[in-house]
Amino acid sequence: MAPRGRPLPHRLPHASMAARRPFRSAAGRLRGEPGPGPASPSPAPGAGPGFAPGMAAGGSASSLRRAGNEEFRRGQYGPAAELYGRALALLEDAGEAAAEERSVLLANRAACHLKEGACRLCVADCCGALKLVPFGIKPLLRRAAAYEALESFQLAYVDYKTVLQIDCSIQSAHDGVNRMTKALLEKDGVNWREKLPPIPTVPISAQKRWSAPSAAAPATDVPPGSTPQGHPDHIAAGVERARTLKEEGNELVKKGNHKKAIEKYTESLKLNQECAAYTNRALCYLTLKQHKEAVQDCTAALRLDPKNIKAFYRRAQALKELKDYKSSIADINSLLKIEPKNTAALKLLQELKRA
Repeated sequence: MAPRGRPLPHRLPHASMAARRPFRSAAGRLRGEPGPGPASPSPAPGAGPGFAPGMAAGGSASSLRRAGNEEFRRGQYGPAAELYGRALALLEDAGEAAAEERSVLLANRAACHLKEGACRLCVADCCGALKLVPFGIKPLLRRAAAYEALESFQLAYVDYKTVLQIDCSIQSAHDGVNRMTKALLEKDGVNWREKLPPIPTVPISAQKRWSAPSAAAPATDVPPGSTPQGHPDHIAAGVERARTLKEEGNELVKKGNHKKAIEKYTESLKLNQECAAYTNRALCYLTLKQHKEAVQDCTAALRLDPKNIKAFYRRAQALKELKDYKSSIADINSLLKIEPKNTAALKLLQELKRA
């Protein structure tokens, strides 16, 4: 029976449509898409017209997990959760050697709990999964959805924001941040950010872990709830170098050297397309009155993050200077749909109406 409180979001980040959708590759599931679900379309051992969950009871942890995945795909969330629990029991004494497998099982069982509205059980399993393997996208998204349903909006906001540190292109996390922003604004007023718990900083190693695999080497037999590892070191090195260059650009901005900062952001973007580098470079362009370039950078940032506040605001500023008042007002209105009480945006809107 679902706990009383806020109803589950209409489109949960974890929501699996596996029972009605064709099978997707592992690469297609990396961005918070459906799971659990078998990593390959092969059935569990013994699966067939007469298969029942109990038939997998004597098998290995992996066979129990596959059987659980099959039940989940059929919409049998209770039996699936039971099978994941049996697999976890088999691995209870395995220690660190089975940490990742246990984390996957906990994340899968959490998906079952969330489907059935057992949000506190979902939170508990996600916490267990993240303790074993920190910064897992699926347990973070599922825990965020459970917190949201329980009206723990601050905790949900933190989880959604953490996911975006790992991968800023996950739309369900952006949507979650927007919903939580509105809910917290209504609940706590304009100072809602001051009441937030700390948002953890995601290390480069975790970002590397959740990188998408190369198209030239698609992953096979990837377990639900996890992603491929062992990407070439140059991927992580490139991301880290991009971050260093961006930070150097930030320091140059503080010193007022906007031209040199643009060079740093440009080098950073060659290595890693990131929203913040685009919006930071746009700020430099605005300062140097290179308004067309600022518009281009903000547009690029919005392609990566369609709800980016800074990109909307800075593009509106640039468009105002270019005397494209209609487009500038449209950007401010889009921003205000996300943050209705953004004072800087409201002030700019008044200026635009007088222009």
